[in-house]
Amino acid sequence: MSGMTMAFSVKDDWVYEIAAPGNQITATLVVDGTQSWLEDVVITEDSTPVSGAPVVEGADPKVGDEVPDYRLINQDGKTIRLQDYRGKALLLTFIYTRCQDPNQCTLMSSNFAAIDQELQKQPDLYGKTHLLSISFDPAYDTPKVLRSYGAAHTGKYSDETFAHWEFASGSADEVKGIAKFFGLRYYQDTSSGNRAGYSLAAYGG
Repeated sequence: MSGMTMAFSVKDDWVYEIAAPGNQITATLVVDGTQSWLEDVVITEDSTPVSGAPVVEGADPKVGDEVPDYRLINQDGKTIRLQDYRGKALLLTFIYTRCQDPNQCTLMSSNFAAIDQELQKQPDLYGKTHLLSISFDPAYDTPKVLRSYGAAHTGKYSDETFAHWEFASGSADEVKGIAKFFGLRYYQDTSSGNRAGYSLAAYGG
């Protein structure tokens, strides 16, 4: 996987006082249970934008806007469209399975797992809702990978039917389109050797 970047917490106040938009930062990522932060921060002035995949600009949809009928492929290799869930409250979020930061995709998936479990306690509400986790790393997150990742978060493994919570991705263009509509901006950093993630400007969902 090519090196990429994403937002991290920094405990040293001086970083916030000195760092400016456009600076390039190198640091050591410390992961402790459900928390993570950067240490040994070094700032390089006058960095240039990362080359590679173009930034997906957020469109900031307004309440009442109709969601385009995006086409995705779920964990079973089945084609799904957002219109398939018309009549239900659809909760969606964006992830990628190789994200290691507990404050990013892992947290989103854990939150969705908690929501799924709570909804199971309310059968009437459960039938009126649907959860969808969309990967913006389609090159790696194949249906097989998404099935394994999803089953691990639901805890049902081989018994999981994904009838209520699905995991999906799609072509690069389709994923960029749905990410843009929901205000998610991201790009892949191909200039670094660090194993990190995509740069995220906002989470949709």
